[in-house]
Amino acid sequence: MISGLELISQSTCFNGTVAFYSHHSDSCNGKMRFAVFIPPQALTQPVPILYFLSGLTCTEENFTVKAGAQRYAAEHGLMLVAPDTSPRDAAIPEEEESWDLGTGAGFYVDATQAPWSSHYRMYSYVVEELPEIITANFLVNPEKQGIFGHSMGGHGALICALRNPQKYLSVSAFAPIAAPISCPWGRKAFESYLGTDIETWRPYDASELVLSANYGRPILIDQGTDDNFLKQQQLLPDVFERACQQVGQPLTLRYQEGYDHSYYFISTFMGDHIRHHAHALCE
Repeated sequence: MISGLELISQSTCFNGTVAFYSHHSDSCNGKMRFAVFIPPQALTQPVPILYFLSGLTCTEENFTVKAGAQRYAAEHGLMLVAPDTSPRDAAIPEEEESWDLGTGAGFYVDATQAPWSSHYRMYSYVVEELPEIITANFLVNPEKQGIFGHSMGGHGALICALRNPQKYLSVSAFAPIAAPISCPWGRKAFESYLGTDIETWRPYDASELVLSANYGRPILIDQGTDDNFLKQQQLLPDVFERACQQVGQPLTLRYQEGYDHSYYFISTFMGDHIRHHAHALCE
């Protein structure tokens, strides 16, 4: 076990274990937290890993407590890992000024602009550092990894998979910010974290990435029709759909009538998403 990994709490759940940990992160230059569901199968054999990236204002607790994913993960023998959404208490003056930038809003990018660049390196944390910690500390198969997420985390899941097809054998998203270059949330975050050169934004925009990524594997997206952020043009799944059609990327985009942006929506379709990943990771 890696030195410095601190167990905060753990509970039995569906014959497995839900646990919360903290540790020092080299990528984020400070303490980070994550939650993990260890399925019962992991007592005797290495299991696949499925990462979930949460949305704006969330922590590692939102998905773990509200999504109802453990039942399905236990059934299929998948380890669930949910990191926090940003560094915290980084002593950056701007980090607490708005809900969509700074604390709880890391956007899964590696910031290049001061003052954010000293801590806000969530892309490297998710893709490189956290998987190393999970592999070193739990009975897992690092060759079998998938990733999914919600809203800002759906954006994060898509870009991580599209940029690293050899690492992530499956990807899905709930109401992702699918074209951040073209929406207010994305433009605010990217300009602050990455600067004003739009060319530096493109590697973090799924609708741009898919045009050259050659990911090839099926992507599943669920989007509620009563999602206020869809109506506010923050999510733009249609832009991503058109990009996928342009290059022949397999995509199932399902508009779920009457559903909003909440965890009521996520929990309703969680079983479908876990099965989507299990098909790729467990067969």
